[in-house]
Amino acid sequence: MNQRASQLQQRTFAFAIQVVGICRRLPTTWEGRHVADQLFRSATSVAANHRAACRARSHREFTAKLGVVLEEADEVTQWLELVDRTCLLEATALTAVMQEARELVAIFTASCRTANQNREAAG
Repeated sequence: MNQRASQLQQRTFAFAIQVVGICRRLPTTWEGRHVADQLFRSATSVAANHRAACRARSHREFTAKLGVVLEEADEVTQWLELVDRTCLLEATALTAVMQEARELVAIFTASCRTANQNREAAG
């Protein structure tokens, strides 16, 4: 695994840990539990699927896993926006993790684009 992939693996894992902390702070109301469950699943999926992408056996598998990472990172962003707009947590508690989610979406959008271009070029 190259250094950039290793750094992203660490970053996605740290992101999952940040989101777990957010989930623990959500209220135990029915909506808080539902959002926490969805947020937890999508954030931990970012880290797990990025790790799987790094272990892909083919370029096609890598590209597919990377697509899942992007979908899950985007889903985290949506759930965090919902938490913010429904005032389930104070906005200041979400600022850093929302910024990281947006950055990861941007990184994986570019990565997916590059991976798809490379696959098309390889034929």
